[in-house]
Amino acid sequence: MIKRAITPLVLKFLDNFPAVAIVGPRQAGKTTLARLLQTQIEKESTYLDLERSVDLARLDNPSLYLETRKDELVILDEIQRRPELFPELRSIIDRHRLPGRFLILGSASPELIRQSSESLAGRITYIELTPLQIMEIDSDEIEKLWIKGGFPEPYLTKDDEIRQYWYQSFISTYIERDLPMLGLNTSTVQLRKFLNMIAGIQGNILNIQMLSRSMGVSSVTIQRYLDFLEKSFLIRRLSPFYLNNKKRLVKSPKFYIRDTGILHSLLDITTFKQLWNNIYLGVSWESFVIEQIITNMGKQLQAWFYRTHEGTECDLLLTRNNIPVSCIEIKISEAPKKTRSLTLALNDLKTTKNFIVIPKCDDAFNLTENILVCSIRQFTVKYLPSL
Repeated sequence: MIKRAITPLVLKFLDNFPAVAIVGPRQAGKTTLARLLQTQIEKESTYLDLERSVDLARLDNPSLYLETRKDELVILDEIQRRPELFPELRSIIDRHRLPGRFLILGSASPELIRQSSESLAGRITYIELTPLQIMEIDSDEIEKLWIKGGFPEPYLTKDDEIRQYWYQSFISTYIERDLPMLGLNTSTVQLRKFLNMIAGIQGNILNIQMLSRSMGVSSVTIQRYLDFLEKSFLIRRLSPFYLNNKKRLVKSPKFYIRDTGILHSLLDITTFKQLWNNIYLGVSWESFVIEQIITNMGKQLQAWFYRTHEGTECDLLLTRNNIPVSCIEIKISEAPKKTRSLTLALNDLKTTKNFIVIPKCDDAFNLTENILVCSIRQFTVKYLPSL
């Protein structure tokens, strides 16, 4: 079993909050983590899977059932299926307010966040469980994580064909069942086409009008699709950073499919050899690095990209309190060079700790006085915590 990095934080929160919510995409490992936590806490616990009719039946009268377990930790899995439970949980918590009463698991949605925020304010804290991170795997398996993606089951699968079937099934389930259940009521054929289009424009500046024309729907509908995919953890929005100057800056965001396993499945890439010879090699690496950095950077930093209409660009900009801290260029070459675009970006942003992140680098080295070349693992383990 892979040890998940958030485990100590979940245990700490259970000791201090009446309700703890672990949210994240389906199949990221929430249930496995919850089952493990049952063995690590001192109090008794009850696990209810709200996708099972027998467990749903137990909650026909939730107040009565849950009051009899007021000294236990009650785990409610796939809570988005019963959002009406949140007001009940608030009442139950207020009658017997103790830490560690509920552990809530959800393949998060706008409805989940809205309902729990309104009903459990001050009583709940959230933790996102992402697919696997590089901090959770052996140092020699980063290439494997990149090509296979971070969902535990396909990551551990050795058979490429089985892994591809897994992702195809995962994508179909999200499109045909999960997104409609969350409120995105549209043609599943349209959704699949849209997700394929997002994979095809991965890492590019968003052009809603182009997507609107290609899909034959309004710009408002395209934005709605994007919002649902983002809030269900399938895609990540990376917004542009604005400097208070006279430069003409790009104002549209970029979107990335967060897990490269899903991305590669949509692009019909199965092996590393196929990836290496594919036109999407660079953007796949960029997507992988951006996701790993944002997942590990904590809440004190914010992530952006920087680009002007003249072509000055930085793949990833980290800021603190809206002040630029670090420019990060993401390159597939193991012998990267300082580009004119990066030079201009550093002059604009005035950052002193800058990096070029490449797939393999035995020893980090300085390209210039203020630009360090390193691997993604070196960056996340050694340099990111010091920013």
